[in-house]
Amino acid sequence: MDSVVKTRVRAQNVAKLTSNERNYLAMGIMQPGGKLPLFDDYGQEINLAIIKSCMKKGLAERWFANPMKPDWLVCRLTEKGRQAVR
Repeated sequence: MDSVVKTRVRAQNVAKLTSNERNYLAMGIMQPGGKLPLFDDYGQEINLAIIKSCMKKGLAERWFANPMKPDWLVCRLTEKGRQAVR
């Protein structure tokens, strides 16, 4: 795939982000390992649909299972997710 096609694909993926997805992913930029939060700045759980959408798009990946809360998705940014936020 040449660089022009890669640039177009990257631009299309970035354009498909909702503001909620972009905000969620941005929270992981400065975190060790790109860890994404489980809760927002107000202490509310991040909407599961946002997390799953980012995972489906390849922007976030499951990092590990939380044995205390198996229903929580502990995720981190992928390289594609980092690029989408920049």
